[in-house]
Amino acid sequence: MPLDPDHCYPALVARDARFDGLWFVGVSSTGIYCRPICRVRTPKRENCSFYASAAQAEAAAYRPCLKCRPELAPRAGQPAWSVMDASHTLARQAAEWLDRSDDPEASIEQLATQLGITGRHLRRIFAAEHGVTPLQYLQTRRLLLAKQLLSDSKLPVSELAHAAGFASLRRFNAAFIEHYRMQPSALRRQGAAAAAMAKPGQLRLAFRPPYAVQALLQFLADRAIPGVEVVDLDQQRISRSLRLLHRGQILRGHLVVQFDAQASQLRLSPSASLWPASASLLPLVRRWLDLDAEPSGIDARMGALATAEPGLRLPGCVDRFELAVRAVLGQQVTVAAARTLAARLVQRFGEALVEPAQAPGLNRLFPSPASLADLEPSQIAELGIIRQRAQALIALAESWPRLRFALGQGEVDEARKELLALPGIGPWTADYMLMRGWSWPDAFPTGDIVLRRALSPDPAQPLTAAQTLAAAEPYRPYRSYAVLRLWRNAALLAPAKRSSS
Repeated sequence: MPLDPDHCYPALVARDARFDGLWFVGVSSTGIYCRPICRVRTPKRENCSFYASAAQAEAAAYRPCLKCRPELAPRAGQPAWSVMDASHTLARQAAEWLDRSDDPEASIEQLATQLGITGRHLRRIFAAEHGVTPLQYLQTRRLLLAKQLLSDSKLPVSELAHAAGFASLRRFNAAFIEHYRMQPSALRRQGAAAAAMAKPGQLRLAFRPPYAVQALLQFLADRAIPGVEVVDLDQQRISRSLRLLHRGQILRGHLVVQFDAQASQLRLSPSASLWPASASLLPLVRRWLDLDAEPSGIDARMGALATAEPGLRLPGCVDRFELAVRAVLGQQVTVAAARTLAARLVQRFGEALVEPAQAPGLNRLFPSPASLADLEPSQIAELGIIRQRAQALIALAESWPRLRFALGQGEVDEARKELLALPGIGPWTADYMLMRGWSWPDAFPTGDIVLRRALSPDPAQPLTAAQTLAAAEPYRPYRSYAVLRLWRNAALLAPAKRSSS
């Protein structure tokens, strides 16, 4: 399903980074497909075909460019729960499931069963939405991940094939040669020279500029739990521990993320224990740092709010349980106070990080749901956490394996209802959890006093909840981004008010 060249070719000539990952160009004279930002000589228009995804380009028998590396491009599309039409929603959910799939034996029938539809219906709606079959989509994702690991990692090819989701080295070799018409070992040799110029053991991930890196880092730094996460504002670096479920096994390790705003990318350095889980880790990091956002469209909806700091992103999370606990602890207290309570919880009940971390002070894993579910309220209350909140944390931990929010499945309204049914979780907490835990772009906690003041013509007279909701209407469907901007503006104004008083 080629796209209209009248729209795409001018952006290709301009190497417009706003379109990176939103489409790819296949060049008939070379048999290669590229990102819009590729720095090679611009091909003639008559040789170009434009495709909405790498999977569509590969289905048309094009090979990925070795220079611009399509596997590094940000993804296209909004989260599945932001789409209203049922068929579109199911097709988007299916793609997200395939993106996260780390099981070499995963089948389309298994996916269809999980979505509650037949395999035939899944194939039909998937092809209508994505222009390729689910198997073609999954094959492209696995091959591109393998290509990235061949270029950027030192994993043995047999381990690399397994990490990319192939059931055997034989299947991997056959698929790679068939689609890319070269041996995996040949690509590794070509990548060795480039890897020698960069730091080994780093995976690169691109994003569309602009990206307000400092604003995102400040948000995370204010909420970073000592022992679990370290944010270096000067070096634009995040280090944190991580417990990751991969193919039914819990992996424990840490990762370091280094931003390179000039190159519109970041460098991800996982610990040795997490490299085999690259298929699970990369989508997680993309959502955590909102790498797939389309800032031009979002900022256009923000209007004057985006003028001073374009490209503000929606920080997600790498551990939904950690985020949920942090949200409960943050009820009716300051950000700093919630951080202190979370640090106490980690020091008392968190697991020591065995693998040596690169960042000083990074030494613990956040407590698991099972570890908190086994506690008595008094054990948590001893840390200075009120008993009612301690009971809410235990109830959350006990319910965790069954929650839609924890599984990342279903409709956002249903997940919100489940959260609200838990003791100690109100509308603000549920919206905050979904905004960051599900990267829900249109959350808006109407009871938030900062928002009620920020949207009021007179901050001394906060709006009512209904008035606040009406004032936020122009920011749909990106009200979560408006929330972050209003919170940041309020935080930046606070020091000025203190200094003038």
